[in-house]
Amino acid sequence: MTEFNPLIVFTPSGKRGRFAPGTPVLQAARALGVDIDSVCGGRAICGRCQITVGEGEFAKHGITSTASHVTGISRVEERYDKIRGLPAGRRLSCQTCITGDLVIDVPPESQVHKQVVRKEADTRAIALDPSTRLCFIEVEEPDMHKPSSDLERVYKALKEQWGIDNISCDLAIIANLQKTLRKGEWKITAAVFSRAPGGGNRLVATWPGFHDKAFGLAVDVGSTTIAAHLTNLSTGEVIASAGLMNPQIRFGEDLMSRVSYVMMNPGGEKEMTAAIRQALNTLAEETSRQGAIALSDILEVVLVGNPVMHHLFLGIDPTELGGAPFALATGLAITCPAHELDLHLNPGAWAYVLPCIAGHVGADTAGVVLSEAPHEQDEIMLAVDVGTNAEIVLGSRARLLACSSPTGPAFEGAQISSGQRAAPGAIERIRIDPETLEPRYKVIGCDKWSDEDGFEEAISQSGVTGICGSGIIEAVAEMYLAGIINQDGLIDGSMSARTPRVEAHGRTFNYVIRSPRPDGNEPLIRITQNDVRAIQLAKAALYAGIRLLMDKLGIEQVDKIRLAGAFGSHIDVKYAMILGLIPDCDLSKVQSAGNAAGTGARIALLNAGARNEIEAVVRRIEKIETAVEPLFQQHFVEAMAIPHKTAIFPNLSAAVTLPPIKEIVSTSDEGGERRRRRRS
Repeated sequence: MTEFNPLIVFTPSGKRGRFAPGTPVLQAARALGVDIDSVCGGRAICGRCQITVGEGEFAKHGITSTASHVTGISRVEERYDKIRGLPAGRRLSCQTCITGDLVIDVPPESQVHKQVVRKEADTRAIALDPSTRLCFIEVEEPDMHKPSSDLERVYKALKEQWGIDNISCDLAIIANLQKTLRKGEWKITAAVFSRAPGGGNRLVATWPGFHDKAFGLAVDVGSTTIAAHLTNLSTGEVIASAGLMNPQIRFGEDLMSRVSYVMMNPGGEKEMTAAIRQALNTLAEETSRQGAIALSDILEVVLVGNPVMHHLFLGIDPTELGGAPFALATGLAITCPAHELDLHLNPGAWAYVLPCIAGHVGADTAGVVLSEAPHEQDEIMLAVDVGTNAEIVLGSRARLLACSSPTGPAFEGAQISSGQRAAPGAIERIRIDPETLEPRYKVIGCDKWSDEDGFEEAISQSGVTGICGSGIIEAVAEMYLAGIINQDGLIDGSMSARTPRVEAHGRTFNYVIRSPRPDGNEPLIRITQNDVRAIQLAKAALYAGIRLLMDKLGIEQVDKIRLAGAFGSHIDVKYAMILGLIPDCDLSKVQSAGNAAGTGARIALLNAGARNEIEAVVRRIEKIETAVEPLFQQHFVEAMAIPHKTAIFPNLSAAVTLPPIKEIVSTSDEGGERRRRRRS
């Protein structure tokens, strides 16, 4: 009888394989090329190879993972834990052996090539009118002849000196007020929040004497990465930014996997809520450390996120978002004390969450709308937040429509044979010579192109480890321009007569970008036929959603395009159009919007009126549900071609020489070829 070998899946990379029982997790990771750090050679000394064993049913992978599917804690591991300490739930992968099916999460700090989170604050000017303001006041001292409490005299001073009335506060403020007043010799600084539910003003913090530090945190909670910007509420200056991988990735790479985890694991939503809130606290600590301020100086936090993330950081079960009609528990803007979200900021801090637009168009898209302001434009603007689930807004001041389209994680390097997230060593730019078919490329962390002198020396530490989303887009588009693939995405095997870089792979062909170095410490980096198909499926879903909105608006052309999100902000817009990711447009009118969702959060943080604005705009955005639109499938099929089967691209054709139509007749379901013909 054949011995059963358990299946092990690593997140966030998605790499998987079967290994014999008793195989150390670190050994399995190395065999699969999973990015786990280890300096001590597996002797449990360095502690860098920490992992977390997934618990529960993982429908996406078809397995159940549990701590009982690994060996118990070894004496060596116990010694390490006693001396240096292991965080709760962590194991050392060098000491943990496989006994059953597993999902293993590799935390960011255990990765050699830690992700470069590209969500940085831009320099957009924002009119300052924050909801929280600092007020230095001089308070009357107690007087036997004028009986009144200390709090009443603080309220009186705020009204007389700042014109602020209708004030209330929490018991915690009152408990410390007398000490604060006397320490400040009746001169104190009060922080007042003006948008508390029910109206009125809220006294949220006091300091003895003069205090001029008041900060807010603007946070974009993405399904893959979370970005936070610590902002001075008085000046609007971003004094620190930090980002990290969303720890929920261990429950599933995409949103529906996470919803599925909740469905199959009772209480799973609480696990994910705890994970995301801990991540938010980590970012608050990191940004306050960078900015050299106390956490108690953070008086507000504004959050945006897609609907699933929105529900989870609010502590709401997202199950209803897993199927039609995709009902939100609430899409209204939320204002609540930050401590209700378990955020460890100033005890009186408040949180504001932007409104969601619909079941799969969330508060992050509302942030994009607030940032890019299509509702103030006379021209037709297309705004796309490109992620695992693309969220699309189209229109002008006359009319706005929105939809979401399930692009999947391919644009972020997942489900691609040599794909990885953006990290040092990942190919991010590529060009292919149409004559020689030789590639030249740039990797993250190195300014040189691969054909420049000194490139190999410059990458000696990181190596070339894979290809990230922007690199994949350019690679497929360049393969099309060079004739390596045709408009249907088929790799032309006859090109192998011109270059060894086109190689047979079963019944299909690959294009090799880089072979491993002689020392064997690098992976083979190539684009396979399946990789091309994955990109086609993702881009077709995005284009079909856009085209559907154009149909509803009755237009054939958009006037300007804004690409938002960590991925959208880094891709070359020309290559996005060559691939057919976006419709034809004047290339000078196609721009990156940076982290527009995060910018929208900063606008709402720094301008109280912007909150009223976005709440009003969201109410008039028309949501289109792609799943029930009969034309969506037709648009999707036509958008599988590069750049498109039927749409014309006059603006693109004026800027780029597109190749002639090239037909490759395939007899294989996988895209392999037995005979070919060309037609110019």
